[in-house]
Amino acid sequence: MGSLTDIGVSAGLNILSAVGFLLAFAVLRIQPINDRVYFPKWYLKGTRSSPRQLGTAFSKFVNADLSTYIRFLNWMPAALKMPEPELIEHAGLDSAVYVRIYLLGLKIFVPIALLAFSVLVPVNWTSGTLENEKGLSYDEIDKLSISNLGKGSKRFWAHIAMSYVFTFWTFFVLYHEYKVVTTMRLRFLANQNRRPDQYTVLVRNVPPDPDESVSEHVEHFFAVNHRDHYLSHQIVYNANHLSGLVETKKGLQNWLIYYENKHAKNPAKRPKIKTGLWGLWGQRVDAIEYYQKEIENLCKQEDEERQKVITDPNYIMPAAFVSFKTQWGAAVCAQTQQTSNPTVWLTDWAPEPRDVFWANLAIPFVELSVRRLTVAVAFFFLTFFFMIPIAIVQSLANVDDLEKVLPFLKPIIERNSLQAVIQGFLPGIVLKIFLILLPTILMAMSKIEGHTSLSGLDRRTAMKYYIFLFVNVFLGSVITGTAFQQLDNFIHQSANKIPEVIGESIPMKATFFMTYIMVDGWSGIAAEVLRLKPLVIFHIKNAFLVRTEHDREQAMDPGSLDFYNSEPRLQLYFLLGLVYAVVTPMLLPFIIVFFSLAYLVFRHQIINVYSQRYESGAQFWPDVHMRLIIALIVSQILLLGLLSTQEAEKSTVALLPLPVLSIWFHHVCKGRFEPAFVKFPLQDAMVKDTLELARDPTLNLREYLKGAYVHPVFQKNDIYKVVAMDEEEKNPIVVTKRQSRMNTPGGSKLNSSSGGTNEGEFSRMLPT
Repeated sequence: MGSLTDIGVSAGLNILSAVGFLLAFAVLRIQPINDRVYFPKWYLKGTRSSPRQLGTAFSKFVNADLSTYIRFLNWMPAALKMPEPELIEHAGLDSAVYVRIYLLGLKIFVPIALLAFSVLVPVNWTSGTLENEKGLSYDEIDKLSISNLGKGSKRFWAHIAMSYVFTFWTFFVLYHEYKVVTTMRLRFLANQNRRPDQYTVLVRNVPPDPDESVSEHVEHFFAVNHRDHYLSHQIVYNANHLSGLVETKKGLQNWLIYYENKHAKNPAKRPKIKTGLWGLWGQRVDAIEYYQKEIENLCKQEDEERQKVITDPNYIMPAAFVSFKTQWGAAVCAQTQQTSNPTVWLTDWAPEPRDVFWANLAIPFVELSVRRLTVAVAFFFLTFFFMIPIAIVQSLANVDDLEKVLPFLKPIIERNSLQAVIQGFLPGIVLKIFLILLPTILMAMSKIEGHTSLSGLDRRTAMKYYIFLFVNVFLGSVITGTAFQQLDNFIHQSANKIPEVIGESIPMKATFFMTYIMVDGWSGIAAEVLRLKPLVIFHIKNAFLVRTEHDREQAMDPGSLDFYNSEPRLQLYFLLGLVYAVVTPMLLPFIIVFFSLAYLVFRHQIINVYSQRYESGAQFWPDVHMRLIIALIVSQILLLGLLSTQEAEKSTVALLPLPVLSIWFHHVCKGRFEPAFVKFPLQDAMVKDTLELARDPTLNLREYLKGAYVHPVFQKNDIYKVVAMDEEEKNPIVVTKRQSRMNTPGGSKLNSSSGGTNEGEFSRMLPT
């Protein structure tokens, strides 16, 4: 474990960087020229106008009001003022529940820290075992950890007792929070305004029919089996190539605007470009004419592809969005099996229109199992081969190991100031760099798996990222770091002593995790509120692409919470806090500072910055709860393993009930609360239908739903066709092109000699 000096240096560097980011943000946010960067949500809502429209030319760019610089920290109390009901209405339930995770961290760890420092730290400090041991490397912080207790010490009972206290306190907080979030979700769904997804079901794996098209087959199936509630449907087209053409055209249009603006500033000179790769070589041509021709050609290709998608049956996928007259009808369909064959006519709630990931709707359902197996194998190799760079990073965490690997650096490394930086700052920042691109890679893997909603992609990617962080950042850091740190002891001691060395060395990785929390948590959160990348990109777009106020709005990048990226990292802090609460309580203050700062920053961001990509009604909460339970069980198992190396057999046995209790607690919560996140109660659906009818009895639901689930590359009237039974006619017959299959292999005993049904003239009859 590093010394207090190393931790002090790391804390100093990270506090300085965090304060620097926060001060820069406090100044930049009040400049009129940056208003759209730091308050984009209010512009998108139409409730804020640009301060650059008023005042002198200088004041349009720089805030000349000195009093605002005195109050530059007023964003902090402002972020906490908005009440939670107003926050839900303003930012959505997903955002409001997400920031509660940070508050949950404070609820769990503040009381645990107080107890740990009151009981465990004095118990560890007064033991004095490490001072009497010879041949074991340790530092000052080790004296405050469980490492300072001798083998077979009676003091281990204090840690066992506190482990039970911490576990039951965590149970209490988690149960209460699950109950609160469940209540919030049910209230949100009950009070939610009308949305297309409340009436719509996504149907996949529609079986082929030799006599009917997919659209006709879907119509007949639901008109017969949901005759009182079926309203209409929209089939799914494979428009992925068309989407690519549209995106390419948008990119070319941006370049055209750029060169037109450039020409407008200097009319005497026409801009030129090279037509080769990235404009580095090729024929030199007029830039404006070149992009105009390219866009014209793309428009022709786009029109041809659009017509092909609409008219070619090969572009129709065996899937459809089916809408119902009532939310009750949609709930019944979404939550029941449609036929005796469980592999066809698969139904589930449709994502809200902005939550649909259209590209994956074009994936044939039969491919999904193969895709997911392939991704699982690839993820396994990605996770475990990443241990190699983790091992290299961990070797940096110990100066002695670094000198053994690179002896020629010994004169430089042994300088006191550089040594403190290497141990206190470098490992955390290097690991952070290694992990930057990882979420993007994992998101690409989740897309390959074929999930059809953005929220589903976020949840699956978050699970992968959490597993990766658990294996590589946590287990990899502990195991790999231990092997490097105690290599000499392994070589010179007998084999039966190795488990003891590992057990004693687990607490010694606390310093690395302290530096990681400071780099990723403190500095990372402060950098998040600064929004340096969106700031630079906005001003680049504003300088080269913006012509009108509409263009300026398009240049804004409000961003979003990126659940798949932020939540797993957040879960890692829960894991570290629960693991080290008993082992090394000194880590807890670093965790508490992180949760406090993150709660403040993310509350500010969801109020003023982030724009929701979708609203799932906090559907991610069961995953959050499950990962917290996993962290709790891991902490209990690791403590049990640690004590088993300390000649404390009786103490170890006393810990065995804890993992069992944690699993039991998870099943209790799962049975009590999770159904509210998976199913929509039919009683609630009926209540909403009744209220909806009373509120707007003349609502034309078919017109309201028309075009809600048309692919974004189409206009609403391009491909939408009413394919539903006319409600006024109430026709009891659904005409079908299907040939009759009512003939039997042999003669029927119930056969009638008169009035039979002629094959080929069969019409399916609905019961009256």
